[in-house]
Amino acid sequence: MESTRLHPHHGRGVARSAGFDFTARIRPICADMTRRVPELAHIDFGRVAVSFRQARKAVSHGMYASLTPLRFAGGARSTVRGRRAWGIQRLEDASGREMLYILNFYLPRFLDLGFREKLTTIVHELWHISPEFNGDLRRFGGRCYAHTGSQKEFDAKAERLADDWLSLNPPLELYDFLHHDFRKLNALHGPIYGTKIPNPKLFPLEAAARKS
Repeated sequence: MESTRLHPHHGRGVARSAGFDFTARIRPICADMTRRVPELAHIDFGRVAVSFRQARKAVSHGMYASLTPLRFAGGARSTVRGRRAWGIQRLEDASGREMLYILNFYLPRFLDLGFREKLTTIVHELWHISPEFNGDLRRFGGRCYAHTGSQKEFDAKAERLADDWLSLNPPLELYDFLHHDFRKLNALHGPIYGTKIPNPKLFPLEAAARKS
């Protein structure tokens, strides 16, 4: 079984105590949402890895966040594509606990959203997590299985859940930095860094069996 461990990425010349650790600050927000909002209570956030990625283009449109499932449909550890069986690289934390998802944030693009848009974006990705919390996505009927038949309805659901979370009075110090954009956070705290996780790799199970 191929696996990798989580390691923080601090950037060139950035000490651990300097700057702003984005993933360390965004993670408690996500975890708090899963504790306070009943519709997200199926998520064990201890098994969700949080990562940042650098947006390739300095434009306001594009991807702000994404959720990478670490198992296949129905929580399966393998899948068949064509005539081959494939597995997916395991991701473990420092204690060896297997992660089931990677929640990615694209910087600076995510931080340059408005405050409410940031919250909705977080919930949007959390809502993609399967109700069975089995490493698969929440699946709907039809061709657009990830967003039902309407992206608009999916987004409206995420916005409502974000409003629900705010109405439950989470501590301001938990999320106050989300009122700032990337440039402001950089000016206040210095370099922005965090945990950076590469995309998990697929590998042919036959090859893995020959190695073992």
